[in-house]
Amino acid sequence: MKKLCIFDLDGTLTNTITAIAHFGNTALASQGFAPIETEKYKKLVGDGRTVLIHRMLAYYDADTPEMFDKVCAEYDRCYEADPMYKTGPYDGIPELLNELKALGVKIAVCSNKPHNVVCSVVKTVFGDMFDIVKGIADGDKTKPDPGCALKIMANEGCGRGECVFIGDTNVDIFTAKAAGIESIGVLWGFRDRRELEGAGAEHIAERPDEILRIVKEGEQ
Repeated sequence: MKKLCIFDLDGTLTNTITAIAHFGNTALASQGFAPIETEKYKKLVGDGRTVLIHRMLAYYDADTPEMFDKVCAEYDRCYEADPMYKTGPYDGIPELLNELKALGVKIAVCSNKPHNVVCSVVKTVFGDMFDIVKGIADGDKTKPDPGCALKIMANEGCGRGECVFIGDTNVDIFTAKAAGIESIGVLWGFRDRRELEGAGAEHIAERPDEILRIVKEGEQ
């Protein structure tokens, strides 16, 4: 059985696409841009807030340094003021986490969102359930850089064969590969099976309870 599960946040633990689209479109509107459809945000997200803003502006062929600074500042201001806007866990996730904890498996969050927002969301939605919660702070590199995952593994004293990374995008699968650990791609998030399998996910889960089976069957 695996000893450590490292989870992505958006699209894996929490359904946040409506919130991301809301704050993204609010920031765009502050500079006179029309909203981008919520469904399109599923392809814009995944590589962190900075890349998201660049992609939003590129959608309007307006990705200049000056415009980026204005939209990014408004996005951060709005999101940090109301980080729980239309945000909650996917069905089956709380039950999965409780089962993992009951088995003695350590659980962690590794997200490309700003660290303060990640901590606020995780604390509000899941309380103190997670052993480690990490977002992006000054000096951190975003996934797929494996730095965050490797720090979590080192903190918990877990080897590569004892860990699994769980996420909904190719960024998460690439992160797992860079860290040298197994990956589980989930299908209830923002991307599809083709992307996850194309990125090289060792496992695909259609429902949260399938993760439990994969973890139990993992290497000792």
